[in-house]
Parts: sequence; C-alpha cells; structure tokens
Amino acid sequence: MRRIPTSPLILGLAGLIPFLWGAATYLSDPLQTWGAANLGPRFVGPYVQLFYGSVILSFMSGVLWGFATRASGARAATGYALSVIPALWAFFMTGGGPVSAGTNLIFGFAGLLILDYAFWSWGLTPAWWMRLRVLLTAIVVACLSVGVFL
Repeated sequence: MRRIPTSPLILGLAGLIPFLWGAATYLSDPLQTWGAANLGPRFVGPYVQLFYGSVILSFMSGVLWGFATRASGARAATGYALSVIPALWAFFMTGGGPVSAGTNLIFGFAGLLILDYAFWSWGLTPAWWMRLRVLLTAIVVACLSVGVFL
C-alpha cells in the first residue's frame, strides 16, 4: 500500500500548523501583532517554529526508536543509535539566535529525512512512510526558511 492512510495524513498535516503559523506571523506584521497580543510573544514568528521544531525532532526520535524495535541484532542496535540523533541535534543545535537555530533545524529535518529513508529501506516503516515524510519535511523546511532567509 503506497497511499498514505487518512489518519496519519490528517494528523501529519495538522502538525504543520505551528510551522505555518510561525511563517505567516513572520511575513505579516498585523498577524504578528494580533498573535503576540492574544497568544503571547513566544507563539509568533520564529519563536514558535524553533520551540515546536525542537519538540518535533525529539518526537521523531521516539518514532524511529519504535521502528528500531522491529529489527534485531546489529540492525536493531544501529536503529536505536540512529534514533537518538534528532533529539540530540535539537538539544545541542538550537541555541545561538533565531537564524542560527532555524538553519540548524532545517539541517536537522533534512537529516531526519535521511534517517527516515534508512528505516524505510530496511523495511521497518509502513510502505507509505516516505511519501508522508517527504511531504511534511518539504513544508517544514519551507516554513523555517521564511525565518532564516527573509
């Protein structure tokens, strides 16, 4: 089955909301003003993206760890070791200001996509996994790029 099931697709797309919101509030001063006044300054612009991006990289470490449980022997050990990289990347690489942190998150999500491909190629993920991950990663990177490059 190559079609992404409805539930993971909808939940994955819903998980993009903080990235999309952050990009929108970065691009629109009135939206940023409204968001800062009603939600707080931490929930607009790059700030919401950076915090949420770190959370999602850590979450994805847990997802990869779960996939590693489907392997055995050296492949399992490799999977477990690789699965902690996104969380450690988020922990160590998201300081130093919004542009630096945003750039490092872009690299973190690109690296995560490489790990997703490895786990997928080992047959540890659902067949549709890469279709979902490429879609979500492209949107996340585009949203983070707003704060880094504009």
